[in-house]
Amino acid sequence: MRLRSLLFVPGDRPERMAKALGLGADALILDLEDSVAPERKGEARRAVAEFLAAPREEDLPAVFVRVNPIDTDDAAADLAALAGLSPDGIVLPKAEGAESVRHLLDRHAGDYRVLPVASETPAAVFRLGTFAPVATRLAGVTWGAEDLPAAIGATTSREADGSYTDPYKVVRALTLFGAHAAGVPAIETVYPDFRDLDGLSAYAARGRRDGFSGMMAIHPSQVPVINAAFSPSDAELEHARRVVALFEANPGVGALQLDGRMVDAPHLMAARRLLGAESGAS
Repeated sequence: MRLRSLLFVPGDRPERMAKALGLGADALILDLEDSVAPERKGEARRAVAEFLAAPREEDLPAVFVRVNPIDTDDAAADLAALAGLSPDGIVLPKAEGAESVRHLLDRHAGDYRVLPVASETPAAVFRLGTFAPVATRLAGVTWGAEDLPAAIGATTSREADGSYTDPYKVVRALTLFGAHAAGVPAIETVYPDFRDLDGLSAYAARGRRDGFSGMMAIHPSQVPVINAAFSPSDAELEHARRVVALFEANPGVGALQLDGRMVDAPHLMAARRLLGAESGAS
């Protein structure tokens, strides 16, 4: 399952769901949590259930559902509405490590993957390295920069220029390493200013540079920018092929030169990962 872009769609807006299938996102996230007002959650559950029950073509985006936090009555109602249906994944907000994922899997049977939003409570931050035991059921690990500051009484997670303050830089890094420690994709959080596509492009590029493999989107206009940022260029692919070919032509050699630069085992590993990811997407 390739997850460069994951587009949120409010669960109480069924007219947007079918349209969203053709917007180029790798996955849709039908939302039953924050984008749906409490008095509309029942309507949203019915709309999401009807959408999931309808036939879908195989080449369409994956469909995830973001439920409410697992220990709430709303989550119980969400999971009851999903009974017998087959979303590709469930986005689990306010997850606190592997235990929250196990709790979801125990309560809701099905052949789906879980994408935990793994940083939204103070306790969750200290459990970001615990996901390996449930890795086979994960679509990845992602994080959020809005709920955590609210939970601890912080006024914001960002500086005046939009960059993260130091505590949230730490949380982002721990999410990144926690995902890779579990051997699953790290998914970058949303970029809230959907009109600032240049800012989004720079943000997404930094995410890929740092080791994230995809990103969530809150508006359709963000999808092509995110897809471009998390797709390797032709030049990158060609370089990776040359690195692999160089080592295959020189078995047993630990370090070699390519275009005047030294390449060694980490470069070979990165090249194979890049080519493997692109091959898996085709």
